[in-house]
Amino acid sequence: MKKIVASLGLLLASLFAVAETTPEDPWEGFNRSMFGFNETVDEYGLKPLAQGYDAITPNFMQKGVGNFFSNLGEVPNAFNNLLQAKWDETASSTFRFIINSTIGIFGLFDVAGAMGLQHYEEDFGQTLGYWGVDSGPYLVLPFFGPSTVRDASGMVVDYSLYDGMDLYDFTDDHKWIARGVNVIQIRAKYLSAERMVFGDRYSFLRDVYIQNRQGEIKGTSSLRQSDGLQTQEGISSDSWGVEGSDSWGDETDSWGEAETDSWGEEL
Repeated sequence: MKKIVASLGLLLASLFAVAETTPEDPWEGFNRSMFGFNETVDEYGLKPLAQGYDAITPNFMQKGVGNFFSNLGEVPNAFNNLLQAKWDETASSTFRFIINSTIGIFGLFDVAGAMGLQHYEEDFGQTLGYWGVDSGPYLVLPFFGPSTVRDASGMVVDYSLYDGMDLYDFTDDHKWIARGVNVIQIRAKYLSAERMVFGDRYSFLRDVYIQNRQGEIKGTSSLRQSDGLQTQEGISSDSWGVEGSDSWGDETDSWGEAETDSWGEEL
C-alpha cells in the first residue's frame, strides 16, 4: 500500500513539475508522464510484437507491407503539397499513387520509385507551419508519441479528412487489423535505431523531434518566402528542387539512370 501511495505521489509531482523546463517544453512534467506511459505500453506490448513480427516475416514481405501503407499516404501527401503550392511535389505524389496503385499492385511494389519519382511526405502540421502557424509547446500524446500543439491539431485534420482504408472494400474489422499491422511494421523498422539513443531517453527523442520538425518547416517556409526560388549554401536552385535535378529527383533525365529493383531501392 505504501508503494502505491508513493508511486501516485511521484506521478502527481511529475505532472505539476515546472522546474528546469526548456522554452520549447514548458509542460515537461506532464510530457514525461505520458512518455513513461508510452514506454510501458511499448515495452510490454508493442515492442515484443514488433520483435516477433521482424523475426518471422521475410524482409521482402515487410517491404511490401511498408510500401502498401506508404502508398495510401500519397493522397494526403499530394493534398498537403498542393496547399503549400509545391507543384512538382504534388505531381510526384499524385503520379506515385496512380502508378503504384495500378502497376505496383495496390502499392505493394514501389514501381514509381524505380522510375525515379521521389516520395515527398507532408502532413497538415507542416502545412500550418508553411503558412506561418507557430508550433506551440512540445507535447507528448498517449500512444502517438512526440508532437507539438500545432502538429497535434494537424494530425486531427489528417485523420478526420482521409482514411486510406476507404479506398478498398474493407470491413471495419479488416481496417483495424490493417492499422495494427501497420503500427507493428513501423515499430519493427525502428528496432535497430534504438542503439543510437543515448543519455536521457526523453530529452534525446524530444530534441530530435523538435529539430527534425523545425528543419522540415524551415524548408517549406523558405520556399514560400522566396516565391519558388531559394538559395542553399550559396548554390542557386529553382522551384523544381535540388541543383542538377528535376522534379523527379534524378540528376539526368526525368526517369533517372540509377538501377533500381521493383521495391525502389538501388541495386
